[in-house]
Amino acid sequence: MASSTVRPESRDRRAEQDVTRRLLDSAAKLSYDPLVEVDWDTPLDKDFHGASPEWSTLYGTAYWQELTDAQRKELTRQEAASVASTGIWFEMILQQMVLRDIYAKDPTSPRFQWALTEIADECRHSIMFARGAAKLGAPAYRPRRAAVELGRIFKTVAFGEAAYAAILVAEEVLDVMQRDWMRDERVVPFVRTINNIHVVEESRHMKFARDETRRRLRHAGPLRRQLNALVIAIASYVIVTSMVNRDVYGHAGLDTRRALTEARTNEHHRSLMRSSCSGLMEFLASARLLTGPALFFYKRAHLI
Repeated sequence: MASSTVRPESRDRRAEQDVTRRLLDSAAKLSYDPLVEVDWDTPLDKDFHGASPEWSTLYGTAYWQELTDAQRKELTRQEAASVASTGIWFEMILQQMVLRDIYAKDPTSPRFQWALTEIADECRHSIMFARGAAKLGAPAYRPRRAAVELGRIFKTVAFGEAAYAAILVAEEVLDVMQRDWMRDERVVPFVRTINNIHVVEESRHMKFARDETRRRLRHAGPLRRQLNALVIAIASYVIVTSMVNRDVYGHAGLDTRRALTEARTNEHHRSLMRSSCSGLMEFLASARLLTGPALFFYKRAHLI
């Protein structure tokens, strides 16, 4: 009888605390120190790829067929470094949004402490990605100026489900490709270790982002849902289209103009992106975030 009088809000709060406690327990048992776990001292072995070649933006094109084995490996190393640099950029946005979300809230709550744990994870990941990109022999790839400025606006104004769903999109897209890379023996060992660390620790972040998105949307009206669906889709488009910097082709010794032309029309890469994001799109659909305007941007990014 007593349980039937418990308010829904109290049950929701307890369920939320249970989730964050489990995440904290998982982080305590299964976290890594990249400075120790990753082999930073062994010189780069250029007989390896930087990523699974099937994930290259040129894989399957006529240009790819013309490249030597050494050129293909150098291209995947540059592309992997670019993805890592984009990851750093978005992780910095993520950290600011999460900090803003918990500002002046109860520091004794499991949710507050989990948020700080996630930020600590992201700090380690960013350092790991930065060192990894440098070891791959890549320059500091940065998103386009327009993307940087849009990110500056987004991290300042995004809140609630818009912030957490955008976090989820970035993490899910990286997660799928990195699961392939970490198992691929053609990929240089230290990159495989980096990917393994990121996949393990980001699985907790994705769980939290999904739960937060659902929770924030629980009482959202139609207008709020429509607006945030569009904001999330635009953020997703900017993130995904920023992953591989156009300068990777020049740094790999390729003809940038031709490479860009073939990459933009590479149906293999588009198909790979769509298939890898099927689970993410199912989640967004279940949350009623795949509105007509939002679909326009997901299709432009080849996520659906």
